[in-house]
Amino acid sequence: MPTYEYECDACHHNFDEFQSMSEPALTKCPKCGKKKLRRVFGAGAAVIFKGSGFYQTDYRSESYKQAAKADQDAAGKSAGKADSNGTSGSNGTAAAGGSKKAKGKTSKSEK
Repeated sequence: MPTYEYECDACHHNFDEFQSMSEPALTKCPKCGKKKLRRVFGAGAAVIFKGSGFYQTDYRSESYKQAAKADQDAAGKSAGKADSNGTSGSNGTAAAGGSKKAKGKTSKSEK
């Protein structure tokens, strides 16, 4: 059974009424007694899930789940590939670092 919001046009009294959907709308204001009462379209009550186990993705369509899985698989495969120069880094600093040492001065242990 829903809760309906009412407002009186005569005295501006605003209240909520818990009534069945099959019941007719109220017309008489309980505060001033005039028949100037109207039903207001309110925001309504929000659904509240209590407890664990309710997730946003629980009720996704099958096509959405398949597309998300394909995107995840594609991202996983592209992250595991190596660069064209054989390093796994993005700028190849491991290969360049070794050549700089050969051009520079030698350390005491290498002499």
